[in-house]
Order: sequence, then structure tokens, then C-alpha cells
Amino acid sequence: MKIRILLFTVLLPIAAAAQTSNFSLTGKIGKLDKPVMVYLDYMDNGVSHEDSSAVVNGTFSFSGTIKYISTARMAMAHQGEGKNTAIYKGDADAIYFDFGKEKITLSSNDSLSNAKFSGSIVYEDYQAYNKAIGGYFIDLIKAANAEFARGTPEQQKDTTYIKAQRDKYNQIWVVRSKKQFEFAKNNPHSYFGLEALSEASGHFNVAKLQPIYDALDEKLRATDVGVKLAQRLKSVSITSLGKTAPLFTMNNVSGKPVSLADLKGKVVLIDFWASWCEPCRAESPNLKTQYKLYKDKGFEIISVSVDTDKKRWLAAIEEDGLPWLQVSDLKGSNNAAARVYGVNGVPAFFLIDREGKIIGKDLRGEPLNKKLAEIFN
Repeated sequence: MKIRILLFTVLLPIAAAAQTSNFSLTGKIGKLDKPVMVYLDYMDNGVSHEDSSAVVNGTFSFSGTIKYISTARMAMAHQGEGKNTAIYKGDADAIYFDFGKEKITLSSNDSLSNAKFSGSIVYEDYQAYNKAIGGYFIDLIKAANAEFARGTPEQQKDTTYIKAQRDKYNQIWVVRSKKQFEFAKNNPHSYFGLEALSEASGHFNVAKLQPIYDALDEKLRATDVGVKLAQRLKSVSITSLGKTAPLFTMNNVSGKPVSLADLKGKVVLIDFWASWCEPCRAESPNLKTQYKLYKDKGFEIISVSVDTDKKRWLAAIEEDGLPWLQVSDLKGSNNAAARVYGVNGVPAFFLIDREGKIIGKDLRGEPLNKKLAEIFN
């Protein structure tokens, strides 16, 4: 017994040290009170964290320990309606930001959306970065939606108007990506240089990206974002057309492992998606049609969800009536298969032939239907 007490006494300071917080987020939002709740999700070097705080007399707080700079989403449920509603409702009071090992204060008279930050150098750098690349992505999306909404009801149904709005929106992102590329090139020691290159990677080939990546600070390349970007650059070659599709094994909705290797001999569509992704779910009716047409001829779909919430994942499968294979490790953007395949956004599709070779990438809608018709008819 004495030995056990001694060991406990020796270990106690170590445990206490491990629990010491190195960041805090304190908010003061007017005089809001119960049942108002604030929800915080943040990614710390590849590890996802969730927390919540009741708002009492306008005040809430979070604290914890992080290894590096973290990317966060904070949402407020003004009526206590729960996390998912607070995040995904049309007029969601949600903000996205990066923070470090700091004591940060948020203050506003009425909402998170109008909150001012103080005490965070990382947040100030984040704001400067967004200004340099042409704007915060949420603001750009809101502006695009607002511009579309200004069209008449007739215009909003007109394919020419819709295409013009979409083309204009896409061009904004192309320009933004070019600015991100230049920011990364000119700021190799900035975390946001790494983040810029990671976000811009979809618009540049490996030949242009690789030297910029190699010039980044070694410590930045060693972070999870840096490692993930390296994997994405590598994936360009290993997932190009004609290459053997990288194998993976992941649990299905019942927790049982499903392996891509077991599907050899079939034509397989690997579908990376998420319950919260509207374009993903908009494709579901077409996938159901194609699956019904060709499943008896050797066609299979394996949908890989990049969700983190199992209930939302399962609910989406049931709501959309998806009859094919469904797998996920519930690690969000850190989904193991998504990282190997270099998936930086969903939806993403890879079509695999009977020998396990990649014969199509990002085919959906009519291009997918045409390809499947060529194969099976």
C-alpha cells in the first residue's frame, strides 16, 4: 500500500502539468443568457476536438491545450436549439477562425458574427492573410448567394442566368487561388503560407506546387497540414488515370471492415461525400439510377464519408435511400482514404475498372452515365 501511495504522489504533478491549458477563448455577447449555447469545434494538428459552453449573463469560455495553430468553427444556438441546427440552419450565427496558444477575448452586443477579437496575434495574421488573397471564403459565398438572390424569380430559373452567375463565382475562386499561390511563395515561414498553398493546390499542377512546398519552413511541413499537403501532391501521380487504385479498408455503418481489395473483378465507383455536402447529395438520385441499371452487371459503389458525426451520417444514408456500400472512419477531412487519394473537397469520384485501375476521375452526372454506358453496353 505504501508503494502505491508513493507512486500516486510522484505521478500527480505530471498529470496536473498535462492538464494545464495553453489557450483560452472567452466571450462576452451582450446580456444573452439561458438557454443560449456556444459550440466550438477545432482541429489541432490533425486531431479533432469538440466543446460546448452555456452562456450566462452574456459570458462563455473555453480552454484547452493545443500543439500548434488550430482551425476552429464556433456556433451559437440563440434558442438552445442544439449544435447541428446552430451550425447548419440558413441564418446560422457561426464563425470560422484560426487561433494559437493565446488568451483570446470575443466581444459583441448581439452575436458571434459581429464579434471583435482581441489578444490573438494569430487571428490578426489570419485577417491580414484573407485581405491579401481577396476575402474570407464565407464572405465570398454569402456575397455570391446575395447576388444570385437579387435576380428576378424568372432569372433564377433561367439556365443562362444560372451559368453566368456560376462562371462569375468560379472566376472569383480562380483569382483567389492565384493570390494564395503568390502568398505562399512570398511567405515561406508563415503558417498561412502553408494554408494558402494547401487551399490553392486544386488550381495548380505538381510541377508548380512542389518547389513552393519544398521552400516552406521545415517546421511547417512537419505539421499535419504540411504532411497532408505532401500526401496530396504525391496522390496526383498515384491516382492518375491508368494507375492501380490505392487500397483501403474502412468500417461500414455496423462497424465491420470493408476492403476495396474485395471488390476486384467489379467496376467500382469510389464516392467521397458528406452528409452536410449539398452537391454530394444532389448527385444521389443519379447514382441510384446508375446503380440500379448496372449492379447486376458487376457495378459497385463504395461511398466514403468524411463526416465526424455518425448520427448525421446514418441519417443522410437513410433519408437518401442509398443501397450500396457505406464506410467512414468519422475523422472528417482527415479520413484515411481521402488523404491517400488527395481529396481536398467533396464530392470527389474515382472510377475503377475490373482490374483495379483508375479509368475516371470526378465523373458525375451525364459524363459518368456516358462512361458507364460505354463499359456495360
